[in-house]
Amino acid sequence: MLDQHLDELFQAAEDRDADRLFACVPRLYAATETADEASLSAVAARLSELLARLPSGVAVRLGILAGALAERGADPMPLAGTLVDRLTEHLERSAGFVAAWRSATGEDPPQPEDDDPDWVVGVASRLTGLDEQEAFGLAQAWALTHLATMPVLSILQLSTPVRAALPGRERLTAALSAVYDDRDDLGWLAGLLRVLDEEHLIVLHRESGNGYEVVIGGLGDNFQLHTLLADAVSGPVTEGLIEGVQPDPRWVWGASDGPVDPDGEPVRGQFNLTDAHGKWIWNEGVPAEIPHLDGVRVVVLDPPPYERSWSPGRRYPLMSGSIRLERILPAEEAASWLTKVAPSGGYGT
Repeated sequence: MLDQHLDELFQAAEDRDADRLFACVPRLYAATETADEASLSAVAARLSELLARLPSGVAVRLGILAGALAERGADPMPLAGTLVDRLTEHLERSAGFVAAWRSATGEDPPQPEDDDPDWVVGVASRLTGLDEQEAFGLAQAWALTHLATMPVLSILQLSTPVRAALPGRERLTAALSAVYDDRDDLGWLAGLLRVLDEEHLIVLHRESGNGYEVVIGGLGDNFQLHTLLADAVSGPVTEGLIEGVQPDPRWVWGASDGPVDPDGEPVRGQFNLTDAHGKWIWNEGVPAEIPHLDGVRVVVLDPPPYERSWSPGRRYPLMSGSIRLERILPAEEAASWLTKVAPSGGYGT
């Protein structure tokens, strides 16, 4: 049945019949509801071949199906190259749109409306100095970039291997940077491209003198880092851990792989996180912003100067976060690290 629906999809594409093609999509998706991962992955791999050769506007809309299949359990790696290429092309053309728009109007570009063809036509008509086809193509790319982003957000959240070996990462990052300040809808993508996986951190508890090496992965922000760090280093003093900082298990579940909005009270911060230079590590930031010292990111755990709380859960609902306690540092090694770090610089540093 899956092969039949795929063949219909491919035939509609071959016939360049967009209406028939999009009529096939819900039938194909419904047929995957009970499919196993191997079957889903086979469908996604064939779909990736089709996406690579379809016209841009059709491919971007069909890409939503690719992301949905990944969320259903398909291996996202065969999709990654095609989806990233399509998104990068839209971002690059969006940069062309911004330049053309500012040249023609002297204004900042409008926020896009991706479901309104009349909006695209109207915007394209203001791109003076370009032929009609080129102007429409740039305006359409600006409008459809949001749709091109959606399946990439899915595969980046779902797969550590995709994040680790993302095809075309440098080109994608450059294209994103070129238009980031002109759009309101690219923050999630930018954040996912900065997620650290299998990253080793040195964690120092200044009050006890304890030190730890942990390995983090899939953390969307430092709220997650704070919650899961407290869980990783919590335990009996006799085992070299820290007593009295154990987070509620519901907070830990929400920050790792549980419901993104678990029931319960707000998370209460157990520490004040500072970096090796004494600057506060704000919960609103991301682990990639923590500076290195001697080749490794260092987090110092100080007493909280005031009560902090935040909503449980995590920024990226499809991405599982983890912090693994790799080892407890010997006393001499922990003491050596503590001699290298600065005291907390206080609020606002």
